[in-house]
Amino acid sequence: MTSPIVRFAPSPTGKLHVGNVRTALINWLFAKGQGGKFILRVDDTDTERSTKAYEDQIKADLTWLGLEWDDTFNQSGKFAQYDAAADKLREMGLLYAAYETADELDRKRKIALSRGRPPVYDRSALNLSDEEKAKLEAEGRKPHWRFKLSGNRVEWKDLVRGPQSIDTSSVSDPVLIREDGSYLYTLPSVVDDIDAGITHVVRGEDHVTNSGAQIEIFRALGGTAPEMAHTPLLVDAEGGAFSKRLGSLDMGTLNGRGILPMAILSLLAKLGTSDNIEVRETLDALAADFDFSKIGRAPAKFDERDLLALNATLVHAMSFDAVKDQLAAISPEAANEAFWMAVRENCQTVQDAKPFADIAYGRIESLIDDEDAAFIAEAKMLLPAGEVTGESWGDWTSALKEKTGRKGRGLFMPLRKALTGQEHGPDMGTILPLIGREAIERRLSRA
Repeated sequence: MTSPIVRFAPSPTGKLHVGNVRTALINWLFAKGQGGKFILRVDDTDTERSTKAYEDQIKADLTWLGLEWDDTFNQSGKFAQYDAAADKLREMGLLYAAYETADELDRKRKIALSRGRPPVYDRSALNLSDEEKAKLEAEGRKPHWRFKLSGNRVEWKDLVRGPQSIDTSSVSDPVLIREDGSYLYTLPSVVDDIDAGITHVVRGEDHVTNSGAQIEIFRALGGTAPEMAHTPLLVDAEGGAFSKRLGSLDMGTLNGRGILPMAILSLLAKLGTSDNIEVRETLDALAADFDFSKIGRAPAKFDERDLLALNATLVHAMSFDAVKDQLAAISPEAANEAFWMAVRENCQTVQDAKPFADIAYGRIESLIDDEDAAFIAEAKMLLPAGEVTGESWGDWTSALKEKTGRKGRGLFMPLRKALTGQEHGPDMGTILPLIGREAIERRLSRA
């Protein structure tokens, strides 16, 4: 097999979210696993909505994730090539001017549906004489340009969906150029794929219906259509539409929340596949696992709980050196190894250490129930003398158990609530020395 050349083609009109990243990742894993190339194509033909700031952020996010590209280019620098391709299609009689307004097209669709026919464009523009076209343009109308489909059946073997076919007589001739002269996605994408030697187009299954037209455009321009793989789209944990969630799942937001790149990549690489969802430490490990045959046909369910669980697994294994700068930003006192080793098993992100830093080094509101007040007073009297160490908790609770008869939750929970202000948290034996005698006595004195 020839080493694949793939492309990821984001539009710099918004932020990079998990849906985009999943497409980029699948392309990257496939290419790198086969020793191929990953090209970043910036689809900025929409010059009004595209911004350099979004482009820079997309590149920064991909770099943060480790999805480095072998080459990159912007579509906005290739309009002359797109114009030449359009001229070639016109000369071949495959690109024709149409003058219907949006309202007129909508009316035609409704009439077709009311008569039980598919809402396919009727190609009436092909019957216009030069005089009729001139009259329409004199009225101020500007044409949009449609590609004339062959009406034949286009077939391909999809790497995910298996054998696929589109009867191009059952779909409308696609618009390639708008009334204002701007290009829609289709023609520039085909031109670029031919120029870049793209061997595989890997994208979401919402593009399946476009494939028949695109394959015919490849052939008309003298190119060979790449192999294709259309992956199921993401849905939420309940199987519902995912689009409403994307605003909170862009890379900048996830990074700011302390979600690690390999948690994101490990989840997105395994969603919708036959592999278990579990952490991989490197992209190379994910690439070694990748195979299109593992991708199922059902929608891929994205559950943020899975993302947090994977992130927690990574956080629990992080060394102090890896997190000390983040801990210092939380609290200067928290930037010590004993604290991190005491709390990391209770953190899904490094930022989750903040409340524990407050417990260890700050002032917290003790939680002491009325029925536990006498017990807490007894506990203060029985606190072992001298330096508080890792053995102090065991010695202290043993003495309390013997003196009061309490055991289990009735013994440990009142102490945890009084000392930490919480019902859950790090092991008390490890957190107690960090709190220190002075703070322990002060918190117990609130009984």
